Amino acid sequence: MEVQQLRYVCAIAETGSFSRAAERCQVAQPSLSQQVSKLEDELGTRLFDRLARSVRLTDAGRTFLPHARTILQETELARSEVDGRRRDVRGTVMVGVIPTIAPYYLPERMTRFMRRFPEASLRVVEETTPVLLESLRSLAIDLAILSLPLRHREFETTPLLTERLYAALPPDHPRAGASNLALRELREERFVMLRDSHCFREISLAACHRAHLDPRIAFESNQISSLLGMVTAGVGVSLVPEMAMDPAAGCRYVRISDPKAVRTIAAARLRGRSFSRVQEAFVDFPKTVRQRRSRNR
Repeated sequence: MEVQQLRYVCAIAETGSFSRAAERCQVAQPSLSQQVSKLEDELGTRLFDRLARSVRLTDAGRTFLPHARTILQETELARSEVDGRRRDVRGTVMVGVIPTIAPYYLPERMTRFMRRFPEASLRVVEETTPVLLESLRSLAIDLAILSLPLRHREFETTPLLTERLYAALPPDHPRAGASNLALRELREERFVMLRDSHCFREISLAACHRAHLDPRIAFESNQISSLLGMVTAGVGVSLVPEMAMDPAAGCRYVRISDPKAVRTIAAARLRGRSFSRVQEAFVDFPKTVRQRRSRNR
């Protein structure tokens, strides 16, 4: 039994004609007749008496008709509710974000998103990449904002932005006033870096290795702000993403000349998981903001 067959039965009962029912349903009459006959065969009884000049419901047809109408009404209601839910921008978005992104990237975007979608509930947790990936697997969060590459096929990613890497130098460093520098120029320096649990450490070490530089690490931390404090004090130099450059820290920031010294930030989700309208809106929102700014330039 198919929904389309039920529509045909109701249309025939209401119009009193197979031909008029076919016109209403925008289908060829032979096709409509064939589908109704298949339904009658399945039920084991006729729903209509085909008379010479009219069509009339049988007793079985009169019994069947209200049930068919109810099914069609329930089907349409289900379709309407699902469509409304798909378009609805209410609901909760659970977002995880790594510490080297959270304080720099999210505040303005969270504020803009909440103003744009006041009925949405946005909840954010800050954790390292391994913890966030486990949270995605367990459905504890809807999406994670982290840096690429992500070597896990069970997740799909949406790139949000790419930023350059900079060397953070003490104010009195000989290269503090340069517009850019090659990492090999820092071969004799001590470095201050994030701990192993942070993916930005891997990005920093990869840049050093491309420059054939094995950094001497003097200090490790979980916070970029602590690294900048150590740089200002002269403990060592560091690498920082562009969004983390804080003029108030007292460091000097010089762009790394290596064109591969970049970080790409992306939104990651569990592959195959469906998203509500409000969850999709959060992923799309940063791209929408960027496009609007580009048009205004």
